[in-house]
Amino acid sequence: MTIRVGRGTLSFSVSDNEGNISFSPYVVKSGVSMAANLREAFKSSPFLQQLPIRARVLIDADVLVMPINLFDESHIETLYSYSFPSHRQDIPFYNVISELDTVVVSSINKDLKLVVDDHFRDVKTIVAVSPVWRHMHQRSFTGKGQKLYGYVHERRLEVFGFQQNRFRFCNSFDVKHTKDACYFLLYVWNQLQMDALVDELHLVGDLFMNDTATNVQERNELLADLRKFVKNVYVVNPSADFNRSPITEIKGMPYDLQTLFVKGR
Repeated sequence: MTIRVGRGTLSFSVSDNEGNISFSPYVVKSGVSMAANLREAFKSSPFLQQLPIRARVLIDADVLVMPINLFDESHIETLYSYSFPSHRQDIPFYNVISELDTVVVSSINKDLKLVVDDHFRDVKTIVAVSPVWRHMHQRSFTGKGQKLYGYVHERRLEVFGFQQNRFRFCNSFDVKHTKDACYFLLYVWNQLQMDALVDELHLVGDLFMNDTATNVQERNELLADLRKFVKNVYVVNPSADFNRSPITEIKGMPYDLQTLFVKGR
């Protein structure tokens, strides 16, 4: 089973023996902790009545990116709590992204971890955006120009780019409005001194996957604003990106979760 814990969302996914994916989003109650929501989901959701012994938990939380040669496991709690003081009561964990010579450190709420551990014997915790990083790194070798990526999800913008087998840039920003996303993308573009006529900006995420009236208006505004300054702005189509995989037709499944299932990591 795969459990994805977003900043305000919760979902469960299971793959059968034939590779078919069942996806069940859970309606999170506002004003109640995510741990309490998860505990209630285990009690009330029919989807969770027969649990396997293993689980993958995707956590969408603040991430500390470190070069692998500077990583020391004994220091992650100190470094993470110093970088993100609001997470001092959480439990840090890390994932190694060997192809980028990088270790990414994030955290899981203590109560949330306790609920998960009560229901599964074997738990693997994963930084939610890491499958997207891996996949876009592979894509970055195509074409001639340099590439900058923006992943929009839950009013959060992940901006990243690569130089050979390392991150050239990696950071995240809160974006309440499309103007915020435009500002941060162009700011990073300018900071990296990318060429407005040759280099490429690639965008993906729920803003570009869900065709609600609000989303269509916001993404059209964002694309129009970006194309005033950058010639090559592209939207990643998950269906085309993943060779028309049936998983891309699952309504409401985040792109990082789709990537995890299609790419297997």
